[in-house]
Amino acid sequence: MSQAQAPTSANTVLVGKKPVMNYVLAMLTLLNQGVNEVVVKARGRAISKAVDAIEIVRNRFLPGKIEVKNITIGSQTITGSDGRQSRVSTIEIVITKKD
Repeated sequence: MSQAQAPTSANTVLVGKKPVMNYVLAMLTLLNQGVNEVVVKARGRAISKAVDAIEIVRNRFLPGKIEVKNITIGSQTITGSDGRQSRVSTIEIVITKKD
């Protein structure tokens, strides 16, 4: 990956190859530390895992206390080690605590 990535802030969870419960725990930890807004980012095959993690937090751990504030979708161009370019879908979901 030769594209420069923007630095992530302290309230961001980047979803990748780990099990779903790791990301659920990361979101719950941030929310319990007093963060009111958590940004969940994923791309490619990890998008469904990000959605699953948010739904687990919303429905199982904090029912009625979390709402989805914003969903942004897009795509990125990735340059592989062999020089070929491919497009990868991205998603950014912002969840907030209800007062």
